[in-house]
Amino acid sequence: HFGYLCGLVRLRQKHVFITGCDSGFGELLARQLDQKGFHVLAACLTEKGAADLAAKASPRLKTLLLNVTDSESIRRAVEVVSKEVGQRGLWGLVNNAGRSVPIGPTDWMQLDDFTAVLDVNLIGVIDVTLQFLPLLKKAQGRVVNVASILGRLSLIGGGYCLSKFGVEAFSDSLRRDMAHFGIKVSIIEPGFFKTAVTRLDLIEADLKRLWTRLPQDIKASYGTAYFGDYVKAQGFSMGILCSPDISKVTRCMEHALTAYFPRSRYSGGWDAKLFWIPLSYLPSFVSDFVISVLLPLPKDERSI
Repeated sequence: HFGYLCGLVRLRQKHVFITGCDSGFGELLARQLDQKGFHVLAACLTEKGAADLAAKASPRLKTLLLNVTDSESIRRAVEVVSKEVGQRGLWGLVNNAGRSVPIGPTDWMQLDDFTAVLDVNLIGVIDVTLQFLPLLKKAQGRVVNVASILGRLSLIGGGYCLSKFGVEAFSDSLRRDMAHFGIKVSIIEPGFFKTAVTRLDLIEADLKRLWTRLPQDIKASYGTAYFGDYVKAQGFSMGILCSPDISKVTRCMEHALTAYFPRSRYSGGWDAKLFWIPLSYLPSFVSDFVISVLLPLPKDERSI
């Protein structure tokens, strides 16, 4: 018990910087670590998100505003954190900020729809990590990057799966490059959970935007009933798959930050462990079939 207590005291002097703390995994992790005595630096996109979190946490937790798509905003965050941690450096960086929409069939997309997601989920993660690395090297700290099972298996069109595959690759390179400097890198691969990323009202409103602006010939190739069927099928799948217990994921994040030997990868949720990740190892025709069962078929599907 003495060793455990010493470990806790040691961890309580550590600073952890978390992005995307307005809601979901980031918000819960910030409160969880705050309760354990960590010095949490919680980055939120909105002032409301920051105020709501501060109201639920101890005075030790500090919030700051951050837009991960803005290098200058990240530079200001580094300055704030640098003053806060001093010579100790930064123990933990959790890249959690993300967005899901636009998602949907690939030919409903324009290039901007891809870049909107990639800028947050991938380029944002890279920019934040690069700017914080000097502080992490000082502390020989931890980087925890939130990917997804959609970084193992591309279930939907749009930038989300691309960005998460990218986070997986970036994290693998980073882990190998930083091992020599004592920095440990972990990837979190959640399954489906009820968070802002999976909010059906937001996803459906954006799908409606994509469908409405489609040229008539593309709409005709899917058939008039397709949009309604797609939204229904998506709602049904999400209803079955999405778990409300997001602490399954934040426990993985906490382990990655506190364990003596953190894992390289954590899969969060029963669906990730027992279904999606095993499915990703099977031949492509198997995963293609499973995904085709989950979504409706276009009315006049043309064979090429």
